[in-house]
Amino acid sequence: MKQKHIYRLIFFFVMAFALGSLAGKIYSHFTSDPRSDPNSAKNSQTSSASMTFQNENWGLGFQEEGKRPTGNASIEELKKYNAWYAADTDEKKIYLTFDAGYDNGNMPAILNALHKHQVHATFFVVGTLIREKPELIREIVDAGHTIGNHTMTHPDMSGISTKEAFQKQLEDVEVLYKEATGKEMTKFYRPPQGIYSVENLEMAKEMGYHTFFWSLAYVDWYQDNQPSKEEAFEKLLGRIHPGAIVLLHSTSSTNASILDELLTKWEEMGYTFGTLEELVASGSA
Repeated sequence: MKQKHIYRLIFFFVMAFALGSLAGKIYSHFTSDPRSDPNSAKNSQTSSASMTFQNENWGLGFQEEGKRPTGNASIEELKKYNAWYAADTDEKKIYLTFDAGYDNGNMPAILNALHKHQVHATFFVVGTLIREKPELIREIVDAGHTIGNHTMTHPDMSGISTKEAFQKQLEDVEVLYKEATGKEMTKFYRPPQGIYSVENLEMAKEMGYHTFFWSLAYVDWYQDNQPSKEEAFEKLLGRIHPGAIVLLHSTSSTNASILDELLTKWEEMGYTFGTLEELVASGSA
């Protein structure tokens, strides 16, 4: 009897340990975010030395204020795949982009600031937003901006191994865009969360797409933990550089409130604004 009691205690101990370990893994899965710092390269020692990525998170390494950071891959390496993260230039030009997964009311302030400064941006939009807010997409296009493809459902695209599944994520967005605007979609693509693989870049190129990462971003997507104006300016002014492709989220209330002043400050620093269309046409990356 005593021996059975001991076996029961051992059994319950083992089960408790196993359940605790499983709970920890589940918590880690749902609370981790591969974009925790969009300006930190996973390995700055190899960030521009060689394109060795399989499934990678796009990351950056900043060495000197006002200078272009290194990325997981160099401008020349990305060029093979019609991909960019910055322009190879000393000209003080900024290419402004926004990622838009949904609408939470910040878009009017953003569009007003862009109109005031006559800046044309690219909005990388998730397909579900086009389906839910086609009138918003038309408003963005009518204001002279470009809609880019941020996939249909915002998955980890590096986990999509078949060409058919990859194409569907992009082509479903193209169909919705055509229905909303009556126009063909510009073939600009941004991988969700900056997660990518060489195979993905090759598939996008075969579909006629140009892939765009970024050379400046900051943590602006947590709705319940928005950065202060001071925190935003510290990153966005301190790390701006010639040829920067800047990534902002249109869902950020901080971005909506500071954009007018931010554009003014960049202009006061001597920067002008270009479009991704101009960047592609120039062949400067």
